[in-house]
Amino acid sequence: MQARKLAVEGALEFTPRVFPDDRGLFLSPFQEEAFIEAHGGPLFPVAQTNHSVSKRGVVRGVHYTATPPGIAKYVYCARGKALDIVVDIRVGSPTFGKWDAVLMDQEAHRTMYFPVGVGHAFVALEDDTVMSYMLSGGYVAENELALSALDPALGLPIDSGVDPVLSERDQVAITLAEARERGLLPDYAASREIERRLSGVPLSA
Repeated sequence: MQARKLAVEGALEFTPRVFPDDRGLFLSPFQEEAFIEAHGGPLFPVAQTNHSVSKRGVVRGVHYTATPPGIAKYVYCARGKALDIVVDIRVGSPTFGKWDAVLMDQEAHRTMYFPVGVGHAFVALEDDTVMSYMLSGGYVAENELALSALDPALGLPIDSGVDPVLSERDQVAITLAEARERGLLPDYAASREIERRLSGVPLSA
């Protein structure tokens, strides 16, 4: 499995080896040894798994969890194709305001690790796109927040050829600047400390 650091500090992309044969194919979307080598510690204890199905053009996000408690994610596209996006919204982070995107499809079968405190969005590029998540914490409605994926200041890579389909919640989500002004964004140092506790070992700088 190949690992790559993304433009958002602490976020990672993984590309597994794929073994095709006349029956189909086999791969391992998560591999502990490769994750520890890239991350500096083991994956969080999994508290919840999520599964979403989206039609082409659906944009989900930018979603994040109030920190504390904070949540880390490991995300995989089990069917279809999506552009998965990580946004650094941690105040004080060296990459605050930056984003990176990974094409998730049924060819490379890439996965992504989202550290505590960052924002997550994706664009479904095919009908019946299935996204699967492992999460470090369970769903608590009052802790789940959203920023506008269409915020021009973020400039997320939502193709002009895609007519975005947004939930009511995402249609009224506020901008990054407004969230910062209202004190709603995660703190970088606090996010890192929570992640250290999840790993059980100090993270590399």
